[in-house]
Amino acid sequence: MDANIEDFVQTTTAFVSAKMVVSSSHKPTSDNPMLKNITVIVLLTCASIANCAESDRLLNSKKRILFLGDSITHAGHYITLLETHLRAEDPEAIPELINLGLPSETCSGLSEPDHPFPRPDVHERLGRALAKVKPDIVFACYGMNDGIYYPFSEERFAAYKAGVGRLIGKVKATGAKLVLMTPPAFDPLPLQQKGKLLPAGADKYAWFSIYEGYDDVLRRYSQWIMQRGDRVDLVIDLHTPVNAYVAEKRKADANFTMSPDGVHVNNEGHQVLAETIAAALGIKQLKADTVLAQLVSKRQKLLHDAWLSHVGHKRPGVKEGLRLQEAKTRAAELIPLP
Repeated sequence: MDANIEDFVQTTTAFVSAKMVVSSSHKPTSDNPMLKNITVIVLLTCASIANCAESDRLLNSKKRILFLGDSITHAGHYITLLETHLRAEDPEAIPELINLGLPSETCSGLSEPDHPFPRPDVHERLGRALAKVKPDIVFACYGMNDGIYYPFSEERFAAYKAGVGRLIGKVKATGAKLVLMTPPAFDPLPLQQKGKLLPAGADKYAWFSIYEGYDDVLRRYSQWIMQRGDRVDLVIDLHTPVNAYVAEKRKADANFTMSPDGVHVNNEGHQVLAETIAAALGIKQLKADTVLAQLVSKRQKLLHDAWLSHVGHKRPGVKEGLRLQEAKTRAAELIPLP
């Protein structure tokens, strides 16, 4: 088994095996620390999503779900967790989950001066993606790269808002439902411990020299996303639950982190993202299956690479995928769609 997949499966199994049970009084029914952490995530999510009454019906009778985002979505672990649950829940009614996450991508079109290449802008490929995938639902998660790791500025914020607005317009024009997700949190601790953060007033910043207060930028972006519930079908706060989970874990371990580079959450972090999304969709507990999760992970990676190449993009250094039909044939050999 691939080492990354094996690590992912082990983390997933260990995490999900803790039962996510909340009583009618919203108090955890166990003293298990992991259970309390998951309870925090669920309660925060239920308190922050919009259109909650409709969320549990969002996936009903849907055939194709498209995920758009940056490198966090590109990693795909949270999508694998969601697909594993759906297959375990009802293998005969599983929708097709298509991951088109692309590393470095923004929805604002911005790029820091020292980035090795212009950051890809989702709008360069969004039209092709919608035309080729023909999704029933689109999940979009942008913001981490859109502040380009600088202190907050109204100009950059305006570019982000304009980019999200364009994305909403393009998706809704196809008739697809749209779920907007906030960016996850930036964790300054691991970079602070290495002396790799920059204070306000520096000449320039980049993904490798990040503003020390960058999570405040993401917080403002996230708050704005959460106010877009009247324009989309669902909004989901990923930022608050990630920060809450980390804060809870640091009560026992002051050095705890899920983001060794401050930006990219590890498998435990993807579990938090998946639990948060699931709760927003009315799923009370993600089902875990070690063997199934391994197969889904392989299937997702195979199709992700193929779909990225099929749609096309301008991000250098991304592995070329198989031709889409060949990838689908191989994926069906791993797990056939109903």
